[in-house]
Amino acid sequence: MSQVVQAPTEVRRARYAVAAVFTVHGAVTGSFATRVPWIQDHAGVSAGQLGFALAFTALGASCAMPLAGRITHRHGSRTALRGLLALWTLSLVLPALAPNLLTLCLAMFTYGATSGTADVAMNALGVEVERQLGRSIMSGLHGMWSAGALIGSAGGTLAAHLGADARVHHALAAGVLTVLGLLACHWVLDLRPTEDEEPPPRFALPPRSALLIGAVGFCAVFAEGASLDWSAVYLRDQLETSAGLAAACTTGFMFTMAAARIAGDAVVNRFGAVRTVRAGGLLATLGGLSIVLAGNPAVAMAGFGLLGLGIAVVVPLCFAAAGHSGPNPSQAIAGVATITYTSGLVAPSLIGGVAQATSLMVSFAVVTVLAFGLVVFAGVLRTGGRRSAEVSPRAAAVPDPRP
Repeated sequence: MSQVVQAPTEVRRARYAVAAVFTVHGAVTGSFATRVPWIQDHAGVSAGQLGFALAFTALGASCAMPLAGRITHRHGSRTALRGLLALWTLSLVLPALAPNLLTLCLAMFTYGATSGTADVAMNALGVEVERQLGRSIMSGLHGMWSAGALIGSAGGTLAAHLGADARVHHALAAGVLTVLGLLACHWVLDLRPTEDEEPPPRFALPPRSALLIGAVGFCAVFAEGASLDWSAVYLRDQLETSAGLAAACTTGFMFTMAAARIAGDAVVNRFGAVRTVRAGGLLATLGGLSIVLAGNPAVAMAGFGLLGLGIAVVVPLCFAAAGHSGPNPSQAIAGVATITYTSGLVAPSLIGGVAQATSLMVSFAVVTVLAFGLVVFAGVLRTGGRRSAEVSPRAAAVPDPRP
């Protein structure tokens, strides 16, 4: 894609626009997650069948994400993101309409496919804005995604509390989010291929650099998925806490992740991606050890907080490094996204399997080992750091739009 440096005002405006896109994308996820029990009852599926259907989300994303680069090359980044984001927001209505297992699987496949392609397109644009600004912004963008997920979750919680039909709730949410997404896309960068640029292949294996970067993302997303799905169970079963305190641990973990991502760019700009991830890996390892060795709920909750703080910025930095690692950012980002989606899929079930065979304490010992992997392998992000530093004087002169 063409990487012409835009005017400073356009870059500032594009930064806020792509942040709004991340927020909208996250709000869809939050809106869906809170109504899963309603969707399960409506489709008449068991817990095992629901888990099977939800796996189609990652399958759909993995199949569709390699197409994002081709779509962006053909239509330009702004038009492509506008269409892909609208498909994602509108797909929110599909799961609630499914009356049985088969239709729910098809709905989740479509839901995952639209999520994955929009995810790749918006991350590729975020990387380009970061390149033109000459400073890290990807952590903050992913922080806005987390904020959007919390907003969507709050709306879904209210709808569930009021006993609202999820078909109505999701239709209204999809309509509002589609309009907001289309408005935000109006101001994102409009990158187009040069005349002599070859279109990317429809399907291609990600480059080796993306696989290495994806391995770092795998460690972080595994720890995130394990903590989100099992932190409450850990406090309830291992430490015999109340259901309310156990739930508060999960909520606290989510807030820690969101806050750390929003504040993370300042740390990355000062210390660089590699040192930030290594320091985060040490915090996450300390958090994991606190969880495993905790003798009371307070220590375990502090451990989950440290774990969330340590891994928060890793995935945004992996996307940034992938986007800066080669001539085809969308292809590299799709490769990293596929690996991280897979990690998020396997983490909860693998943690449950290890816990069934041994104990939850052993499961989180595995999480701790993977967290330490961030310290060991953070150096693979150095490629992205070098590329991102190679900005033109004009881009480096753009003033920081942050207040």
